[in-house]
Amino acid sequence: MAAILELLKKNQHDLHVVQHDQTVIEVVHFMVENNVGAVPVLENGELVGIFSERDLMTKVLVRGHDPNNTSVEHVMSPDPLRVAPDVSIHDCMVLMKQHKFRHLPICEGSKIVGLLSLRDILMHEVDEQDVEVRMMRAYIAS
Repeated sequence: MAAILELLKKNQHDLHVVQHDQTVIEVVHFMVENNVGAVPVLENGELVGIFSERDLMTKVLVRGHDPNNTSVEHVMSPDPLRVAPDVSIHDCMVLMKQHKFRHLPICEGSKIVGLLSLRDILMHEVDEQDVEVRMMRAYIAS
């Protein structure tokens, strides 16, 4: 199975990141504007956490925090699991299933180069199956 670097290059996503000292409301507006469900949180250019829609619900709204006065570093998921760009898509799927999260940071050393989502993996799998079906149909028709 292909490495995630190939998948990231193929999908050509923009990497949307936020800073640790931004307020939750700023980050949520940023996520809405960019139509993303999670963003890596950086401090001094290094990954320190991920903030997701689930964090918004469980750590901000349910606990009664004011999103206008709460910095994202206080409600993010800190120190997320990360993988290198040469890890296989299958291994990423296994990690995401085992740890029950939908977004996986891809890092080269301490620098984040991408954020892999479960949706990215599912779309890749659908594309792969589509190619296989077309090849089978061509074989049967010949």
